[in-house]
Amino acid sequence: MLRIDEESLPGALQALGRLDPDCARALEEVGPPPLRYRPPGFATLLRVIVAQQVSLASAAAIWGRLEAACDPLVPERLQELDDEALRAAGLSRQKVRYARSLAETLLSGALGVPHLESLDDEAAVAAVTAVKGLGRWSAEVYLLFSLGRPDVFPADDVGLMMGMHKLKRLPERPDAGTMRRLAGPWQPYRAVGARLLWHYRTHGAISGSAPGSAPGSAPGSAPGSADILP
Repeated sequence: MLRIDEESLPGALQALGRLDPDCARALEEVGPPPLRYRPPGFATLLRVIVAQQVSLASAAAIWGRLEAACDPLVPERLQELDDEALRAAGLSRQKVRYARSLAETLLSGALGVPHLESLDDEAAVAAVTAVKGLGRWSAEVYLLFSLGRPDVFPADDVGLMMGMHKLKRLPERPDAGTMRRLAGPWQPYRAVGARLLWHYRTHGAISGSAPGSAPGSAPGSAPGSADILP
């Protein structure tokens, strides 16, 4: 199974450029995106929960407070903290429940992080989404950044929608269905395309059309953006 890492990323980007002239143009304009690898395990999964349905600035601030309160950032330490401490860090009551569910699941062995490596994409997504608070977006972001899967594509990601809107010079920001359709030709390198979209969103030239809201969505109603994962 191909894994996207520092060694394989350059070749995968070249292949992506051959699949889509717009991607080739973006690579010429802004250069290659960073790998943005995150170590597999509790901290990354928790950070994905923090990033759900909040702005990038809010997620970053909450994460900084949570790191300070939960040191070391391991399931055992989180379970030692009371709800008030987690709420003081900025977690909503719902996210406190999600964080505790994640910690309990990992401590019990119900979710085996090393075992995910041996599963195909859909089986790994199913295993992650069995944890309360981790939906498909969360699972796909984790597979992309921590497991190096080459073809996962979190189509609900707001940052990706904004990047695709700019890359394809669309009249409005695409919804998740349009995202999947536009990324279809990138197979089997859609995760590489996702990295390029996040990178191009930040560094690409401003297109002629202004960013719009995702059709049928209110601000913050999408899962979030993996831009919180540096």
